[in-house]
Amino acid sequence: MGVVSAGKSYQLVMFDLDDTLAPSKSPMSAEMADLFRRLLHTSMAAIISGGNYQQFSAQVLDQLGEFDDLSRLHLLPTNGTQYVRHGDEGWEVVYAENLTDDQKQRAMDVLETGAKELGLWETETWGPVLEDRGSQITFSALGQKAPVEAKSAWDPDNSKKEKLRAYAAERLPDLEVRSGGSTSVDVTKKGVDKAYGTRKLMEILDLTTDDILYFGDRLDPGGNDHPVLELGIDCVAVKGWQDTYARLTAVLDETDSARPNH
Repeated sequence: MGVVSAGKSYQLVMFDLDDTLAPSKSPMSAEMADLFRRLLHTSMAAIISGGNYQQFSAQVLDQLGEFDDLSRLHLLPTNGTQYVRHGDEGWEVVYAENLTDDQKQRAMDVLETGAKELGLWETETWGPVLEDRGSQITFSALGQKAPVEAKSAWDPDNSKKEKLRAYAAERLPDLEVRSGGSTSVDVTKKGVDKAYGTRKLMEILDLTTDDILYFGDRLDPGGNDHPVLELGIDCVAVKGWQDTYARLTAVLDETDSARPNH
């Protein structure tokens, strides 16, 4: 079981979600769902992203439907602060690193104050700007349900998010503050980021960094995928789900060609 890319074998293929497997906060396309089912037929897969489990379900699980290979899919919502897998009783939470009420309130206060001081508090929004995801507080400048086009145009060079991230990180030294999706900043427990979630999954599945191939759109320093790169995992930098689709198709085609009976 596994895939082959550039002649190297991997047991697990990991992905960011928003702008990697699907447009931000939007369902996975039918083509991507078909390709993902093809992947799960040959390899374990994992998704690690800032959204909560409900977001994962709407964007991915509802598109994949029920099939035999779901036990090979591992979900790490809220940047790996939670781990959910498919068992005999359906999807079950294995762990959740929840924030305390005090940590949540301080994070929300700092993010709101910082956004207003920096001129990033928008008046026209779609849904909540601040969201308590249990193990993560998320600031979304245009709201949780903003259209993809509006979100893409808000901060194309990520400078706005970086200003707010730096502001919040300075005032929340006991917590982890990272740039999230196209308009978001995420706050979790200190040291709990995508590297933490990846290491936990490696322990559970008895894997090493050499066993994993990772796809993400924010592998740049400060981006929420960068901690995975820093672990020494082989990473594929992508720009949108269509890019992921093309690159993953190439990996699966190479995998098929490498099989002895091909």
